[in-house]
Amino acid sequence: MSSTDKRITALDLKPAEDLGPKTQAYFDKCQEKLGMIPNVLLAYAFDEAKLTGFSTMYNDLMLGDSGLTKLEREMIAVAVSSVNHCYYCLTAHGAAVRQLSGNPALGEQMVMNYRAADLDEKQMAMLDFAVKLTEEPAKIVEADRQVLRDAGFSDRDIWDIAATASFFNMSNRMAAATDMRPNDDYHAMAR
Repeated sequence: MSSTDKRITALDLKPAEDLGPKTQAYFDKCQEKLGMIPNVLLAYAFDEAKLTGFSTMYNDLMLGDSGLTKLEREMIAVAVSSVNHCYYCLTAHGAAVRQLSGNPALGEQMVMNYRAADLDEKQMAMLDFAVKLTEEPAKIVEADRQVLRDAGFSDRDIWDIAATASFFNMSNRMAAATDMRPNDDYHAMAR
């Protein structure tokens, strides 16, 4: 796909024309709060059931009750996406880290290499676990979970770290497989 091509993905799948009222209300809410409908939602909109499944899981992981802050969840998204070189997620979630932290440098550091960022011990342990789960999932052992407990995470927090990392691994692979393009708006956010 060329840089002047405004398609959302490399696949010829257009959003369904008869989206239900709940989906339309969700898109309207995105437009109101974000000033755009994220392209990832439009990419899934060819099949409303797939869009609903994706957005329900995303909203639960990223916005639902958790011992993790919204910023921490976004940091996991960026660290995982950095390992996977996911252009879409690095652009979108890098912007979220910049915005939530109020620190544009942190967003850029996270995108390039979270280890270069000024993170506390707890955040570093969380991201080290998420990255190991991304790179070597079969090598996760009890000692890895214990490091998180020792850093102050509950078992529920460990579940949320793992679920968020796992979701972004799946999302990164779908974005890579379809050459999903981020909304241009993300590039200028919180700079």
